[in-house]
Amino acid sequence: MIDAGAPRNAPASHMHGFLSRDGLPPAALLDLGRAEIARYGVRILRGRVEEIDHGYYVRLAGGVVLKARRVLAATGLRDELPGIPGVRERWGKDLLHCPYCHAYEVRDRPLAVLGTHPGSAHQALLLRQWSDNIVFFPHTSDLTAQDREQLIACGVRVAEGEVKQLVVDGDRLQGVELTDGRVFPRAAAFLFPRMVPHDGLLTALGCDRDGNGWVVTDRTGLTSVPGVWAAGNVVDPRAQVVPAAGMGSAAAFAIDTDLLDEDVDRAVEQHRVTAVATAE
Repeated sequence: MIDAGAPRNAPASHMHGFLSRDGLPPAALLDLGRAEIARYGVRILRGRVEEIDHGYYVRLAGGVVLKARRVLAATGLRDELPGIPGVRERWGKDLLHCPYCHAYEVRDRPLAVLGTHPGSAHQALLLRQWSDNIVFFPHTSDLTAQDREQLIACGVRVAEGEVKQLVVDGDRLQGVELTDGRVFPRAAAFLFPRMVPHDGLLTALGCDRDGNGWVVTDRTGLTSVPGVWAAGNVVDPRAQVVPAAGMGSAAAFAIDTDLLDEDVDRAVEQHRVTAVATAE
């Protein structure tokens, strides 16, 4: 296993939605996982893969080259954040993304949703299930008539104007300030980032993408390139920790079966050669 040591959820202090591990810091889960797989003889290399060729030669930064029989990419994605002052500093703390991951922890509190993505209005509607005090900030985007009607009908307040900054005091979010000087006190905020998959290794191999630009896999994680699997956020932006782990498990089953089939075919071929030689 090659690990670059830069998980997407590194800014978060806790993770949720993982049965039996709820509230555990992401780094602690990684430490537990590394210790577990080490007991099974898995070698962990800290490094970053720069290239994979079709012979499954895996080239790492620094020059190390490994030969593999199959490849599983679980390289994740990166969240591109808007350049609003305070956003990067509060990301993963009280500026959050996934309602299903974090909304319960800020339930019944005054929340903000920053309209920096086409899916932001829907995000605000989702959050309405956890709080009746939500302000939606369109920022520089234009709300459709349908979005505006849905937000108002569901009790979400719309604050027109461009966001100037997040107001922070004592390492806590205090509110959202607009360029016209108005400040809306908020206890937490949500933002839909632009998700960009770390799929350069896959696309360089020629893996097919879908209409939205994501690498296509079958139910086992197999890409369009034989011998190359992918799992987690690199192919599915909606995958939380548990689904991503499940995708990895499904890929592992498939890879092992594929390797077994190859070994059996080779064994049968060798057996036939030996049988012919013996008969002669």
